Amino acid sequence: MKPENKELIRALLENKDSIQEDIFLDSKAMLGMVPFILKLMARRPEFMIFSCLKDFYVLRPKSLEPKTAELLAVAAAAASGADQCLKVHMNAAARAGASEDEILDAVFIAALIGQTKILASSLRTFRQFEADQSPE
Repeated sequence: MKPENKELIRALLENKDSIQEDIFLDSKAMLGMVPFILKLMARRPEFMIFSCLKDFYVLRPKSLEPKTAELLAVAAAAASGADQCLKVHMNAAARAGASEDEILDAVFIAALIGQTKILASSLRTFRQFEADQSPE
C-alpha cells in the first residue's frame, strides 16, 4: 500500500472514538438501536469502522429509498435465517415508513424464494435418484 494511503488510514483511525460515536448515533437513528455486534466490534476499531462504513452505504444506496432498502434487508435476513437481523431490519423498515403488510410481504417473498431453492435442488437430486434406480 502506498505510504500516503497508509497515512490517511492512520489519521482516520486516530479519530476512532469520534467515528465510533457517530456510527452508534447513526445506528440508533437508522435502526432504533445499537446492535450488540457493533458494540463488540468496537473493540477492534480498524475492523468496525470500515465494516460499518460499508454497511451504511449498502443500506442507504443512492438508487433506493431507505424503506425499499430496509425491505430488501428484511427479505435477505428472512431468507438466510438471521433471526436477530430480521428483528432489527423489521424495526428499521417500519422506522423508514414500511407498513406491517409491506414487511410481511417481504417475508413471504423471501419464503417463496427459499422454498423454491430447496425444491429445485431437492427435486434435481430426486430426479437423479430416480434415474439411478431405473434398470439399465
